[in-house]
Amino acid sequence: MSVIQKIRDKYARIAVIAIAVSLLGFILMDAFAGRTGLFSNRPSNTLGKVNGKSIDRMEFEKNVLAVEKQEQAQNSPVDDARRDEIRKGMWDQSVNDIVMGEEYTKLGLTVTDKEIRDVLFGANPPQNIRQQFSDEKGNFNAAAAQKYFNDAKKDPIQSQQVDKYFDYLKNQRLLGKYMAIMTNSVYFPKWFLEKRNTDNSLLAKISFVSVPYASIPDSTIKVSDEEIKSYIKAHKDQYEQKNETRAISYVLFSASPSKADSAATKAELEAQKASFMSASDPATFFSQQETALPYFDGYVAKSEIQVPSKDSILTLPAGGLYGPYLDVNPNANVGMYVIAKMIGTKELPDTVKCRHILIGTMDRQGRPMMSDSAAKIKADSIATAIRNGASFDLLDSLYSTDEAAKKDKGVMSFSSRDIQGEGFAKEFGQFILFEGKPGEKKVVKTQFGWHYIEVLDHKKVEPHYKIAYFAKKIFTSPETEQKALNQANLFAGDSRDLNSFNTNYDKNIRGLGIPKLAATEISPMASAFQGSPTPSRPFIKKVFESDKGDVIGPEKIGDNYIVAIVTEVNEPGIPGVNTVRSSIEPLLRNRKKSEQIIKNIGQVTTLEQVSAKVKQQVQTVDSIRFGGGSNLGYEPKIIGAAFNPAFKGKVIPQAIPGISGVYVIRIESTSTAPVESANIQEQQKMLEMRVKQDMMSQMQQQNINPVIEALKNASKIQDNRAKFY
Repeated sequence: MSVIQKIRDKYARIAVIAIAVSLLGFILMDAFAGRTGLFSNRPSNTLGKVNGKSIDRMEFEKNVLAVEKQEQAQNSPVDDARRDEIRKGMWDQSVNDIVMGEEYTKLGLTVTDKEIRDVLFGANPPQNIRQQFSDEKGNFNAAAAQKYFNDAKKDPIQSQQVDKYFDYLKNQRLLGKYMAIMTNSVYFPKWFLEKRNTDNSLLAKISFVSVPYASIPDSTIKVSDEEIKSYIKAHKDQYEQKNETRAISYVLFSASPSKADSAATKAELEAQKASFMSASDPATFFSQQETALPYFDGYVAKSEIQVPSKDSILTLPAGGLYGPYLDVNPNANVGMYVIAKMIGTKELPDTVKCRHILIGTMDRQGRPMMSDSAAKIKADSIATAIRNGASFDLLDSLYSTDEAAKKDKGVMSFSSRDIQGEGFAKEFGQFILFEGKPGEKKVVKTQFGWHYIEVLDHKKVEPHYKIAYFAKKIFTSPETEQKALNQANLFAGDSRDLNSFNTNYDKNIRGLGIPKLAATEISPMASAFQGSPTPSRPFIKKVFESDKGDVIGPEKIGDNYIVAIVTEVNEPGIPGVNTVRSSIEPLLRNRKKSEQIIKNIGQVTTLEQVSAKVKQQVQTVDSIRFGGGSNLGYEPKIIGAAFNPAFKGKVIPQAIPGISGVYVIRIESTSTAPVESANIQEQQKMLEMRVKQDMMSQMQQQNINPVIEALKNASKIQDNRAKFY
């Protein structure tokens, strides 16, 4: 025991320290490995911040998923491109809610529960609520709507959906109040209008000599990077960018189907030609075979048929084949080979105009309205009454349960394609398109009930054709795919930096006729870039995960393999020279040209002296208005100088650099003209109304609220989406 005690006394402290160090090492190893995230580069769960308020990623994704499920429930497919659109819309909405929420709080704007009840159950409920809770006569049942929402609140899942709908209504109501404040605050003071009227009344006549910038070749003027940098610095507010952007150079190696792939697809279709010809039912044949085009079991007007070799196909006898011929799938934009089979032809109208009285057996919610036998008796009675001279319009207003058609006294028009399409009552269509002639009437039963139908008119009768198109998409073979991938891998392997990327391209790729492309100003959340063959969000994410000079790829984008190099990383703030060179260089070049021209003109004494020196004619322009509007063009400096009272009747001693050239001018005279409308109050009303209308027009046509956009531009927005998506 004494030995053990000595060990304890002597080594206990050392053991404790050793254990502590081991634990610390384990924790640090775990942290650096990225499991705990303490020192990892993984982003947090914050998708972004707006004026310091966080947008939680989990909540954001839950809302995105809810929209996806809603669209899928309505049979709308949600692919990656659509998912990106949903996320963008949800992000914009999240930012708007925060930005506008702050404004509502500052102004003390609120929406009470009573207001929401008035919105939902008052005289003007939302259109979707009105449609769902109106009877056959279009009368809104507010009590039924209230009961629906009260019952929904008792169910946990439906309650969440109702709460979200209420939040949406509240936000719309708050935005309406805010916009009412903004539009009603538009004001033009009296002094402004008086000054504007005075300016608009001014007229001037000038003579001038101009030397256009185009007289000096661009190639003789060099603009340095330093000059562009100085210009950007002097105009920082104009060029400063809020988000990081990047630029790349890239090469696309096509993996599209080759000639051999095309020939193989054609041969495959050719081998099935005999079985297609012998098939008695195209629909059954198509269900057993893979085809790139669905079978439309209907007749299409000659004028609507748009296929290659149309004339040859339309002359086929019933059962005859034409093809295989090359075509492009309009929905997928891919090449395919097609065999066309003529099923039959008919002379049919392009459009049918008819009217009907519907005796419905079920309402729009699928609830029984009347027994089938009772509905038939009523429909037959209506037919008898009309035969005996009763008014169709009167009977339609009294008995028809088709509220939509009732608004037009039962009259409807349909195209021949719509009549034969899915969802159209087959029995109804059979009578109005194939059996009935204008003036003929019939009682017809459909899934909606019993109809009394009268065919009013057949418009544009022409040949219609029923044709089955058996098609095979031209796929890329594994050999073609591998060849493109090998080319891309070889190029990427020999390209380690920008110098080797360019050298390798010039040496090995340029001769193959494959171009080297460039894309600039790629934003972090972009889904495509300049020259991108298809949306390429995963590739752009890799661009922003890379550093300047990094080579990316090969990556598959559409039918291509891309190898790219990051050429620019423009951090938020002042952009790089190459990013803005195309817009700034012409300005600075003209500035240098103006200096040369002014130096060449020298001392200005008379227009005639300058004209002789620069070999340009003296020109005269009268009726120049201060607000613009003359054949001088857009030259604000020249117009401003024309109304300088110090130079009236004189030659301005300094040449003036303008937009298109350098000008030397003489003010011949100035005068005033009556203003078309000098009534200040009328002008105030007109301008204020115009501003309001412009604001509303912009919101309706471009789906952009200029007020919200201005508030967002003034906000501090941190966008982390690119780290997640």
